Amino acid sequence: MDIRVQIDPFIPGALLDEFSGVQTGAGAIVSFTGLVRDLDGELQAMEIEHYPGMTEKALMQIIEEAQARWPLLGTLIVHRYGTLTANEPIMMVATASKHRKAAFEAADFLMDYLKSRAPFWKREITAQTADWVDATKADEIALKSWD
Repeated sequence: MDIRVQIDPFIPGALLDEFSGVQTGAGAIVSFTGLVRDLDGELQAMEIEHYPGMTEKALMQIIEEAQARWPLLGTLIVHRYGTLTANEPIMMVATASKHRKAAFEAADFLMDYLKSRAPFWKREITAQTADWVDATKADEIALKSWD
């Protein structure tokens, strides 16, 4: 299990190669990379805040829950903080298992948690506003589906 909360940019393909290279016995590796999106073409930046220590502890707990639900061989969560611009990688999740269904479901579970409950605070900055981003209703419904 690998958790990285970092200010520095990352290269998703390089991280996936690194993750894949240490997964002994895996029959499936699933990854997801989230990008800073600019739906209206007006985003100047996204600022992401977190509380060091608290964030890593929360991410460790959700990985432990995923490992209790699925037979995982490895997990990776990378999440950036600081000021990011449109199209930059903001986060990545990877899971490894002997079988694809467990790897897909665990990655989906981790993503739903990250979108709704992980202790990161995001603010979208445009020329006109600086608004905090809340979890959407769809994010909340997706997370509840795991109960």
